[in-house]
Amino acid sequence: MSLYRETAATWDKLAQAYEDVFIDLEIYNDTYDVLCSCIQHPDGQVLDIGCGPGNISKYLLQKLPEVNITGIDTALNMIALAQKNIPSGRFLVMNALDIDQLQQNFDAIVCGFCIPYLKPEDIELLFTKCKSLLNSKGILYLSFVEGSSEDSGYQTGSTGDSIYFHYYTSEQIAAALVASGLSVYKTYQIPFQKPDKPLSAHTVIIVQ
Repeated sequence: MSLYRETAATWDKLAQAYEDVFIDLEIYNDTYDVLCSCIQHPDGQVLDIGCGPGNISKYLLQKLPEVNITGIDTALNMIALAQKNIPSGRFLVMNALDIDQLQQNFDAIVCGFCIPYLKPEDIELLFTKCKSLLNSKGILYLSFVEGSSEDSGYQTGSTGDSIYFHYYTSEQIAAALVASGLSVYKTYQIPFQKPDKPLSAHTVIIVQ
């Protein structure tokens, strides 16, 4: 778990900087709207895995004010920011692979850009655990950075902090979902441009 601990430590340090950039980023809003339309009950239960500062959950609450949010993240400072941004939510320091400890079912599970920080052998395990926690008509929302696994490795930012970043293709993720008993409902490709970086493709998959 050393890679996971290192990732948590880096995001703990960079939590405020991440919030500054992503808390109100609008490029994914159309996909969040699709997710909202799939939640069967206005007061449904939503699990936000790798919730960060609560950027996705904050948007969901704007659209569905009665929804109940549970968020988890391995970075303590991310959890503190999420609780600040969403006082009504329940936020816990927890690894994504430990979600079965929640002992609760959900109408929707959000996994926004958590996949890039999980090893390939843990992806299917996560999906299997998500399936076990979803209600019969539950929805799983996934987002990740499309790319070749050969490009996976350490990335170092301007602060000098490093994280290990995994790239996956849509086909790899779809295969892992099927192996876990889940099926793809809709897929979206969203162009994303970082300053002084090549244009990248962010993939969103909504799963039933």
